Amino acid sequence: MQYVKHEVIQLADHPDYRESWVQQRIEEDPSILGLGELVVKAIEKIQPRAGRLDLLFQDPDEAHRYEVEIQLGPTDESHIIRTIEYWDIERRRYPQYEHTAVIVAEDITSRFLNVIGLFNGMIPLIAIQMQAIRVGGSVTLVFTKVLDETTLGLEEEDEAESAVADRAYWEDRGTKATLGMADALLRQLKQLDPALEMKYNKFYIGLARDGEPDNFVLFKPRKHVLLVEIRLTQSPEVDEKIESAGLDTLSYLKRWGKYRLSLQADDLPKYAPLLDELFRRAFTRGSRYRTAE
Repeated sequence: MQYVKHEVIQLADHPDYRESWVQQRIEEDPSILGLGELVVKAIEKIQPRAGRLDLLFQDPDEAHRYEVEIQLGPTDESHIIRTIEYWDIERRRYPQYEHTAVIVAEDITSRFLNVIGLFNGMIPLIAIQMQAIRVGGSVTLVFTKVLDETTLGLEEEDEAESAVADRAYWEDRGTKATLGMADALLRQLKQLDPALEMKYNKFYIGLARDGEPDNFVLFKPRKHVLLVEIRLTQSPEVDEKIESAGLDTLSYLKRWGKYRLSLQADDLPKYAPLLDELFRRAFTRGSRYRTAE
């Protein structure tokens, strides 16, 4: 392929590419932000006594909205304050949704990245750096997430310590059959690490090694099915593997970064190779005892 040198365009200083042009490109294809397949809910939405919100997006599969503010050039104090203010107004008006504030700017300096980081965790906030690039006679936009949303909450291991259960508890809540399915999957997981054992508590059956939790996979036996939660970053590749196999995915739990699967007894041999691959990926990326390769 022929090499073509590109040119970086500073949008804040350019007479033709203004903020409205950037807004239109994002409106036409929200996926370029890297936040998933979102739909546009509003553009330049008027906020009571607070100006206009540039873009409001919603995840069509979950009750989650994103309040997006765009700024050409470097981000500044007013941009941060305005973004958080609009996020706060929207979450108060529509509490049935989860809300995330999104800052988009050409230059998110280290100083303001540190300031934004102070809010993150307390305020769900994402910072995206934008770059305009000209190649030949064409211009494109590249968006890079430089600060991701952090969710603060009670760790699963802490919950487990305060809600200890036993096998009899889960035989009653589920059945011996669905608990037996968890036993079978544990034998599969032991191929990754023979030291893995079940750790029972009232919220789920986790994994442990020498009594220490390592919950890259969780089990929740029910009366007719076994719910399995696998800690993996969501990706189109994994989604495609699960969909192609015909495996029943209840949902992807974004808050916890897990795929939730629903399995029946005859599913175990049918989907054993796929489950083995998903377990292996989760073990490699999510186990606290796994040495980085």
